[in-house]
Amino acid sequence: MGRRGPALVALVAVAALAVGCTSTKSGSDDAAGDGKTKIGLVTKTDSNPYFVALREAAKAQADKNGAELVALAGKFDGDNDGQVAAIENLVQQGAKTILVTPNNSTGILGAIKKARDKGVLVIALDTETDPQDAVDATIATDNTEAGRLQGQYVKAALNGQPARSILLDGTPGSTVSEQRHAGYVESAQPEDLGTEATNGEQNKAQQATENLLQRATTVNSVYTINEPAARGAYVALKAKNLADKVVIGSIDGSCDGVTAVKNGEIAVTVMQFPKKMAEQGVDFAVEFAKSGKKPSGFVKTDTAVVTDKPIAGIDSKDTAWGLENCWG
Repeated sequence: MGRRGPALVALVAVAALAVGCTSTKSGSDDAAGDGKTKIGLVTKTDSNPYFVALREAAKAQADKNGAELVALAGKFDGDNDGQVAAIENLVQQGAKTILVTPNNSTGILGAIKKARDKGVLVIALDTETDPQDAVDATIATDNTEAGRLQGQYVKAALNGQPARSILLDGTPGSTVSEQRHAGYVESAQPEDLGTEATNGEQNKAQQATENLLQRATTVNSVYTINEPAARGAYVALKAKNLADKVVIGSIDGSCDGVTAVKNGEIAVTVMQFPKKMAEQGVDFAVEFAKSGKKPSGFVKTDTAVVTDKPIAGIDSKDTAWGLENCWG
């Protein structure tokens, strides 16, 4: 969803001043160049724990390979203009590779094309562009499959009842949101009692659930785009004394999310592995700088169903395993 973002100067200024900076360098601080491979990373936000984990893994892998990481981010989930400005900034800084998690799968295509036309390797992490070949390669969870896994578990957990679901989506225009939703619907085959965009934020998800519950009186299940949305749904359901009567499914696999499964707030979460995405992206960038070799196509990272209430026929891990492996 296109929104008018800050100017490039404002983006850089805020990045330098904000707590939890949106710009992170790994290696030397010598902006004039010290022979290190410069890798750019553009995430959706700099505050979402998922993207913090991805950024920290990229930084660690860059350090390990003697490369320099420059990390920028949108100001909020959906800040397409901020990501466009960040890509342009990184090209000007001389980044040889840019790793990007697109807020909008079509909104940054122009900036990506300009970067690639200048010889920059561009790899999408976590979220596909549309079309997928707008970037050199994509490293991500199979989000349709993650949605299917959530839906498969939720449907089975209802013990033969048809799924009557509230569906809490992410950001409009995001392939992640669209694919996870489609996978859940395909697998759970729910009666849709209401669908709302939440941008994957807990407060928005709580408000959306509260609104939907005014008419969704027969709800027995909730699909959520991610664990913050699942927590928002849980709070709203608990306030209505419905939490024990509704199966909440989610996707992410953060330590907080796994803990919510352990505590019985969420029935199941499908873990993904952002650290592996980041590490592979940096490795591809370093190889490109050395040999000019480019990756291509879709590189799928793993998923794992995490629950303490296993169901026959569904391969799953318990929360003890989940807490040891959260986000890879």
